[in-house]
Amino acid sequence: MSLSGPQALKSLDDALRDIRREEDEIARRLARSAELVTKLRETESELFRQLAGLRLEPATQAELTGRLSQAESKARDLLARHGNDLAAAEGELEALDKQIAALASERGEVGRKAAAAQAELKRIADRVAVEAQKDPIYAEKRRTADELAQVADESLRKTQQAETDREQKGRPYRDDPLFMYLWERGFGTRNYRENNLIQYLDSLVAGMVGFPEARVNFAMLNEIPLRLREHAERQQQIAEAADAEVTALEKQVIDDAGGRPAREAVEAAETRIAAIDSEMVALEDKRDERARNLRELAQGSDPAFSTAVSGLAEALGREDIQTLLTAARATHTGQDDTIVKQIDEVRQRAGEEEADNRDQRSRLKTLAARRRELEDIQFEFKKQGFDNPRSSFGEDKLVGDLLTDFLRGGITAADYWGQWRRSQNWAGGSRPEPRQQEPAASGFNWPDSSFGGGASTRRQGGFGGSWGRLPGGGGGGSSGGGGFSRPRTGSSGNRTSGGFKTGGGF
Repeated sequence: MSLSGPQALKSLDDALRDIRREEDEIARRLARSAELVTKLRETESELFRQLAGLRLEPATQAELTGRLSQAESKARDLLARHGNDLAAAEGELEALDKQIAALASERGEVGRKAAAAQAELKRIADRVAVEAQKDPIYAEKRRTADELAQVADESLRKTQQAETDREQKGRPYRDDPLFMYLWERGFGTRNYRENNLIQYLDSLVAGMVGFPEARVNFAMLNEIPLRLREHAERQQQIAEAADAEVTALEKQVIDDAGGRPAREAVEAAETRIAAIDSEMVALEDKRDERARNLRELAQGSDPAFSTAVSGLAEALGREDIQTLLTAARATHTGQDDTIVKQIDEVRQRAGEEEADNRDQRSRLKTLAARRRELEDIQFEFKKQGFDNPRSSFGEDKLVGDLLTDFLRGGITAADYWGQWRRSQNWAGGSRPEPRQQEPAASGFNWPDSSFGGGASTRRQGGFGGSWGRLPGGGGGGSSGGGGFSRPRTGSSGNRTSGGFKTGGGF
């Protein structure tokens, strides 16, 4: 059974929701456990006060019980404050979850309306395509745009080759310390300024490594890619301007045929989905930060709570307390034995809770990492336009066994994303282009393959070129390897920027 793009995106949304819910549940469990351990320590303190009342002189007993009571009182006060902080943090997370869920729901609804408008737009485009291509003005502009796109693509290819040559052929120069010493000093150029002795010694070094000829070669290796890059960028701008002229004509043809309402509906959907995606990234980052704060509170890592617990633990661990317990174990009276047994039971219970806490903290850390990785995958999924209704996935295990395997750590995020890319197919042949933050130079993306094929690699499809970036995206393999481009902000993220900004045509 295959999955449609919207179905697959919903499955990712559901998986993220479930992970966040489990994170919250573990955090609450840790918070309750931390409070329980503190209360067990208070019980232990009370038992020691009872033991002191049986075995110590009144003065010593008063000093010890007073110290323990003070530590207990401070712990209770800080524990109450800690509980309020936890409740506030949980409330913030709940509010953020509702906002994220509402945006995801709205995005789906906007997408469904856009798909209907897009289908109407393509129907009109298919109807008027033949006549439009007979227009000599349109045909000439289309031919020019395709040729300029090819020129720009070839310029980019040459630039990339030159940059590869600079890296590979320049490595022997960069690996030669004597050559780089002279190069960085500017030897042989007007920028070289040294005294006579240094000049003489440097000239000997230059003759030994053949620097004069090598310097010219190395300079060319560095200069050529820069010039080619400037040329390629100029060609790109020219091609985009020509493409914009073609799209302007296409818009006019479609509008004259009654397609303006559908076109404007799709444009509005593109704009809204871009805004939703940006909002969701910001909210997810904010939630990630709040979740980190909740984890610290739940684990008792905040200073107030740790101070309260450590103060009580220190009071219970003092030498006179341990001496009291040792003496009670050495004698055998009914009351002593009962209290000592209770102390041992309380300590065992606290130890078991702390051992379970260590496991839960480890699980919580793993869940947070998996959730961030799944957010990265979801981001790439949207970026590549895999949520497009024309997109489908032949492997339904992507949201079943493979998802479970990923969440358990059986496969990496890159492997899991690779499975999505390999399973993905486009209906109708051509694939949409990846989303951009801002509208393309033409300002709109038309239904694909409406008017026959064009030569331009940018304008996939014929009349309308890349029309139909619904919701936009590249095909399998266009995401550039196993890396992820989702920008991360805040201390808990592992990236501060990305190659892709959210948004883009739906």
